[in-house]
Amino acid sequence: MDIHTTDDAVTRRIRFFTERVMKLRENDLYFYNQPIEEIKGGSRVIVRGREMGMYASYSYLGLIGHPRINAAAKAAIDKFGTGTNGVRLLAGTLTVHTELEETIAAFKHTEAAVTYSSGYVTNLTVISTLMGRGDYVISDKLNHASIVDGCLMSGAEFRRFKHNDMADLERRLQQAPGDVTKLVVADAIFSMDGDVLDLPKTVELCKKYNAWLMIDEAHSLGMLGKTGRGIEEHFGLDDVVDIKMGTLSKTIPSVGGYVAGRKELVQYLRHASRAYIFSAALPPGQAAAATEAFKVILDEPWRIEKVNANGEQFINGLKHAGFDTLLTTTAIVPVLCGTDERAYKLTQICQHRDLFVLPVVSPAVPEGLARLRATVTAAHEPKEIDHALDVIATAGREIGIIQ
Repeated sequence: MDIHTTDDAVTRRIRFFTERVMKLRENDLYFYNQPIEEIKGGSRVIVRGREMGMYASYSYLGLIGHPRINAAAKAAIDKFGTGTNGVRLLAGTLTVHTELEETIAAFKHTEAAVTYSSGYVTNLTVISTLMGRGDYVISDKLNHASIVDGCLMSGAEFRRFKHNDMADLERRLQQAPGDVTKLVVADAIFSMDGDVLDLPKTVELCKKYNAWLMIDEAHSLGMLGKTGRGIEEHFGLDDVVDIKMGTLSKTIPSVGGYVAGRKELVQYLRHASRAYIFSAALPPGQAAAATEAFKVILDEPWRIEKVNANGEQFINGLKHAGFDTLLTTTAIVPVLCGTDERAYKLTQICQHRDLFVLPVVSPAVPEGLARLRATVTAAHEPKEIDHALDVIATAGREIGIIQ
């Protein structure tokens, strides 16, 4: 029997997505996985020979291609080569890895830090290593999929609270037996909505109910706080988060993830988390690039001011045109379209007019809340943003999203 022709669940799932992608391609509505041939100055890209304004980048401070960061990566490759000897615990730790982790710890004002091969893997392994059967893990409803997967993988009792709803978080904490270990985990900036977690109230509730607190700063590093150190600096709080998680692939133009915190926590993760024990070390060039990027953030604070000013300009312009941008206050800006079809159509028109934006549709977001997940960075100039606003607004009126 040919299993690929049987009508089982796997076959049906593959068929469903095959047909969905095929239909989108046939109607010129498939815009994912586009080959970018060149990045020009951080705000523009070349796609299939066409120069387009980039409004889907996670490089919030515009550090991709920064000469200091490129030079650091090249020097590390010249010294160590392009790879490592294997897993860090046994053969793969290099001085560039140690320097990176010391740099992260200093940047986040913690005793120590540990790095992993990706941000997704970091959430998966850290939550599942720290939590287990009988424990309670409580997660914001709009947390990233990597957090959700880590919670499920841990085997702990998994509860979700309404998005940024502190009364509902308290209700969930009250539901957990008083003698069990509790972990509250949330994004600092939510990746699809762009709003910021109410950290002061979250900290207050964690203290009240004796819960550990883990914050994912994938999108807040470099965006929040006067020096870009993140959500604690943003709210004027000092070392109130037990487990400070972040990525090295967004504001930091490299690859990987990290956790910063107490030295005992980091030492435990180095010897107990599977993703550290059984995964190869970060390539030396990437580790060195990340280290230099943290230094550039501190040396060039104008980038933080600029990305926040650009975000404000973009949000205000979209609102003035009549778009719903939800509760965002950051450079991550949801442009609500309603139906999946409208989101695809808005993307199509914008892309045809050399604006690189991407749609986010169900099931990634609830039906009826399809959107462009648009971003601006410190690399954008005000007149570029004005042009993007004109393109999006004109397209929105043509489709009927705005009047």
